Amino acid sequence: MPTIMTTQRPDLNKIRNTFWRYSLPAIAAMLVNGLYQIVDGIFIGQVIGYQGLAAINMVWPILLFLVGFGIMVGIGAGSLLSIHQGENEASQSREQTDPLFSGKLLLNSLYLMLILGLLSSCILVFFTDTLLTLQGGNNEGLNQAKDYLFWFEFGALISILSAALPLLIRNDESPLLATALMATGACLNIIFDYLFILVLKQGLEGAAIATLLAQLIVCFLGALYFFSHFSTKPFQLKKDAVEESTQIDASQFTVSTLSKLDPVLFKKILFLGASSLIIYLYTSVMVGLHNALFMQYGDALTVGAYAIIGYLMVLYYFIAEGIADGSQPPVSYYYGAQRHLDIKAFISLSIKFTLAIGVAWSLILNLFPDFLIKLFNHQDEALIETTIKGIQLHLFALALDGFIMLASIYFTSVNQAPKALFIAIGNMVIQLPFLYFLPKWFGLEGVWLAMPVSNVVLFLIVAPMLYLDIKKPSKEPNKTSIHLG
Repeated sequence: MPTIMTTQRPDLNKIRNTFWRYSLPAIAAMLVNGLYQIVDGIFIGQVIGYQGLAAINMVWPILLFLVGFGIMVGIGAGSLLSIHQGENEASQSREQTDPLFSGKLLLNSLYLMLILGLLSSCILVFFTDTLLTLQGGNNEGLNQAKDYLFWFEFGALISILSAALPLLIRNDESPLLATALMATGACLNIIFDYLFILVLKQGLEGAAIATLLAQLIVCFLGALYFFSHFSTKPFQLKKDAVEESTQIDASQFTVSTLSKLDPVLFKKILFLGASSLIIYLYTSVMVGLHNALFMQYGDALTVGAYAIIGYLMVLYYFIAEGIADGSQPPVSYYYGAQRHLDIKAFISLSIKFTLAIGVAWSLILNLFPDFLIKLFNHQDEALIETTIKGIQLHLFALALDGFIMLASIYFTSVNQAPKALFIAIGNMVIQLPFLYFLPKWFGLEGVWLAMPVSNVVLFLIVAPMLYLDIKKPSKEPNKTSIHLG
């Protein structure tokens, strides 16, 4: 690939327009997802009470594995897709492009998700009881959680696909359609929640059925997209378009050409998406450990309060994740096209919004906690009091979580998977000692404080890493490009 350096100052108006074009749909989609999860919690909290909230909070660490698998494939394959597009822009010869690359990438992504779905179903069948017991689950709460997870033993693949497909569609230059797809799934989930929980009185089992039905529809619509005229990529390529390529002739354009398993693509998808998976696994492990510690130093009421705080946190997390995910396609594209100054301008803008929104939401949670908590349960004063205390102790460094997430996605987008992995693994490794020692020193308050204190420590490590990377001179492309063509 020839060396093409971009030294012209970035067009800030264009950068802002690109930021909003990708970030707003991603934020909107994530907010809708956050909204449906909150409505899920409201139904459970109002109908079942804190026992139901505690049970669903023990389910979440397990379901986050499924979402993490989907996000890993979606981010990994999506990054490859966007970098490939950027390399095509920077390339001075059509001989370096592969018109079948996108189709092969998406089909191999599907194969990978099928494997992960089968693996996840096997784990749920054989280890559900163990995973719940490790979190301190017992008696009625354990049975409710098992009822919920029973349906995911058969629907694990559906959850993985529904997480990955919108990310792949977004990287196919269709961020608005990706948002519409996620919003459709979220709205359907709310409708099904109302039907199965309130009307049919199916409890947590009904919530699981509602979620899987909504996800199944998302999978169906997402699959249709890639066979439609909206998709720029794989399956509607015309024979005459292929004949124009200098690399292949029309006789090579067959289903078998696209459908072959490609271990190299598997490896690249896994490598680039691994940090996103680890972020979800980190969240899963941390929620599980918090559940166990809250049961040890508190009781089911404390876990219920922690569940409410989780629902309130998720609004900011999904905004931050929307900004991070929305930055991935353009940053990967700029990286492939070697537009390094554009990357710097884009990431700086993303950081400002991530931190500002995090600070604002923290203030709202501390100033108006009663109103927000009573959405989930307005009768249990002990639950409200415990949740308020948890907000004050657990969320004072909330904005730093968003920054850390953005930094990890940035390094994935510019093909620096080892740094992204370092951040993702560091997030867990740093928090574990705090979870061990702080509860021993401060009891229940120490459990609440472990996460925010570890976020401060990790921020002090990650912020200089990110600053030095975006400020350093442009890299030599022959050393960093993945050469997808």
